[in-house]
Amino acid sequence: MAAKALSFDVGDYVVYPKHGVGRVIELQKEQIAGMELELYVLRFEKERMTLRVPTNKAEGVGMRKLSSNKTLEEAVETLKGKPKVKRTMWSRRAQEYEAKINSGDLVSIAEVTRDLFRADDQPEQSYSERQIFEAASSRLARELGAMEETDEPSALKKILRILNEAAPKYAKVEG
Repeated sequence: MAAKALSFDVGDYVVYPKHGVGRVIELQKEQIAGMELELYVLRFEKERMTLRVPTNKAEGVGMRKLSSNKTLEEAVETLKGKPKVKRTMWSRRAQEYEAKINSGDLVSIAEVTRDLFRADDQPEQSYSERQIFEAASSRLARELGAMEETDEPSALKKILRILNEAAPKYAKVEG
C-alpha cells in the first residue's frame, strides 16, 4: 500500500466534490468490522452536515485542498468570458451542469455560473435554471470565500459584480 498522497490537518478547508467546501474538524480512529479505520471528520456548515471520510478513500472520492490562486484566476477569467449556451434540450444541459458542479472543479463550476447568469435586463430564467445557477454560484462563492478569508455573501457579491460587468459585452450579440 502506498503512503497517503493526500493529508489534511484539523482546521483545513477542503473541497468534497458532491458537497463543496467543508472543514476538517477532527481525525478519528474507529473500529469498523474488526478493522481500524482512520477517518477525516468534515463539517459542512451551510448544509449543517457532518461527513466521515476514510483517509485512504479521500483521494478516490476527489476530496482536495482549496484551489490554487492560478485556478482561482482561471475561474474568474471564465466568469468574464462569453456565455456558451448549447441548443440541446434543457434536461440534457441540466444534467451536464449538475455533473460540472459535482465534479468539484472550480473552473467547471465557474462555467455553469457564467452560462446560467442573467443580468437584470435579460429574460427571466426558469425555476430549474435558477436552482442550478444558485447551486453553482453558491459553491463557487464558498470556495472563493474560504480562499480569500471572507464569507460566502461577500464572495457572491464579488462574483455577481464580475458577471454584471461582463454581461453588456455579450448582450444581444446574436440576433
